[in-house]
Amino acid sequence: MTYEKAVETADFIRSKYPHQITTAVVLGSGLGAFADELENAVSIPFEEIPHFAKATVEGHSGRLVLGKLAGVNLAVQAGRFHFYEGYDMQQVTFPVRTFGLLGIKNLILTNAAGSLDTDMPQGSLMLITDHLNLMGTNPLRGPNDERFGLRFPDMSTVYSPELQELVVEEARAIGVEVRRGIYGALTGPSYETPAEILMLRNLGADAVGMSTVPEAIVARHMGLEVLGISCITNMAAGLSDEPIDHEEVMATGDRVRGTFTELLRRVVGAISRRV
Repeated sequence: MTYEKAVETADFIRSKYPHQITTAVVLGSGLGAFADELENAVSIPFEEIPHFAKATVEGHSGRLVLGKLAGVNLAVQAGRFHFYEGYDMQQVTFPVRTFGLLGIKNLILTNAAGSLDTDMPQGSLMLITDHLNLMGTNPLRGPNDERFGLRFPDMSTVYSPELQELVVEEARAIGVEVRRGIYGALTGPSYETPAEILMLRNLGADAVGMSTVPEAIVARHMGLEVLGISCITNMAAGLSDEPIDHEEVMATGDRVRGTFTELLRRVVGAISRRV
């Protein structure tokens, strides 16, 4: 049933934007302004897209924007669906299923994350090299539809090393430092306790959040290349005396908007120039 729904959704999107799209971007909390960079854009509210859920979180505008950036046809999901909103994993990852059926080959996942490293402060950008799925479930649980991918997909390199190197090169060209690290995903919506952060640090995580991992798993299931970038918006519990709140997340996203947008613009162009 999911496959048929994704086909219907892909057909609807093609009717609004008939150009072939090869790269999609999913924007995390406070990073939605990037969608405004697209030229000749078609903006579709999630409510108008068949089988899409509704974005309910502040900082997620809830629209799919299709247009050109750096000469590249791009799909930008301004806002995502989270497990903590009460959606099931099929709803959370449905846009990625649709992207795969649209012929999209590259998926850039961004998020707002808390830092577990005192040397990676607010405003840092972290390339995700790997992840820890601590959400208590997997989006591939249940019957497997071979039209999407294999029953047991390999997850040795979820996040493309080649795409990571492109980011490093483009960041260096504009004088921006990017870190590399492991992203730990929990369900939320409560922020983590200091004890949970200590556990995550002992497990090897460098940043923590409530998204991205389900989408990355489904993307790899369908054979898409995945790039993950975390915007560090706060220090995790126990690493700072300051309380954590969503307003801080939004404010940090707004502060790094210019740098983040310029880097993404360059990365999109670099991806399109690959042989």
